[in-house]
Amino acid sequence: MVRTRKLFALAAVAALVISACSSSSTPAPAKCVVGVSWNNYQEERWAKWDEPAIKAALTKAGCDYISNDAKSSSDTQASNVDALINQGAKVVIILAQDGTAIKPAVKKALDAGIPVIAYDRLIEDSGAFYITFDNVLVGKMQAEALLKVKDSGNFVVIKGNKADANADFLRDGMVQAGVPKVGESSDKLKNVGETYTDNWDPANAQNEMAQFLTANNNKIDIAFVENDGMAGGVIAALKSQGLAGTVPVSGQDGDAAALNRVALGTQTVDVWKDARLLGDATGQVAAQLAKGTKLADVTTDKYGPAKVFASPGKNNINSILITPQAITKDNLQVVLDAKWIDQATLCKDVTAGSVKGC
Repeated sequence: MVRTRKLFALAAVAALVISACSSSSTPAPAKCVVGVSWNNYQEERWAKWDEPAIKAALTKAGCDYISNDAKSSSDTQASNVDALINQGAKVVIILAQDGTAIKPAVKKALDAGIPVIAYDRLIEDSGAFYITFDNVLVGKMQAEALLKVKDSGNFVVIKGNKADANADFLRDGMVQAGVPKVGESSDKLKNVGETYTDNWDPANAQNEMAQFLTANNNKIDIAFVENDGMAGGVIAALKSQGLAGTVPVSGQDGDAAALNRVALGTQTVDVWKDARLLGDATGQVAAQLAKGTKLADVTTDKYGPAKVFASPGKNNINSILITPQAITKDNLQVVLDAKWIDQATLCKDVTAGSVKGC
């Protein structure tokens, strides 16, 4: 009996030693946590499309998701990035309210070894990873669609937030399509108004368009508008003067109301950026970075490997740019087939058979 007890005791001690050695030589891996700092979560697309796609990709990769909302405040966003890191984020995705103001917070994160993804909006830091749609191409598509309808006359440009590099990328794309540069006109196209719009705010855009209409005695032939929310404001201003549907108007994002306006004929083009693709790509990249993959070695299953983006600030930034698609009254079926919008919403108040898809 005594001998048996001794044998059991020795076995127990051996087990403890093996366990201790095992735990010290193979520590549990750090938890994969990815944080997202939204600039303004109240905008339609972030909660409806982008966030679910990011979450799904992270879940598939075995990562957890945390987030916060800056509510359009660059100061709040800076502190929000710190909060995400304090909550255990191994990677921080930032939808920048102000691409310049957020740079100190980005540097702080990078210095601490926390990878940063600039989501949909450029942050001028070669240490960050940039994921967006090809915004120069978006602007080019917007302009091409409007110029196809009307290629001469007085035009205005309603640009997005000045602190967002996308506003200038879009404008550069318009120039590629034949729109005169800022402050310039051509033999066929006269620039009678151009402005940035704080926070891409539709109400601000409506006021800007109303002022341009007044200053030009309503003689505006084309409105190059950089996104759907602002397009709604611009069209409201046109409607008040009985001009909705007669002045070509552009937009982007694929907002439900904007696609309905395309079907109705009050908005000429909506450059559709399927945010599900962007969110999916970002989730994939974030999971890889959280697990130690180098920026240049990042790849995705649908959108390919990272490529170098030469930024306006002369930084070489690892990036993935996704191709958008222009939606006009002639190809509305595309967004229906993709289940981006249902027919009842797309075709609300549209005369049956007046456009394809309705």
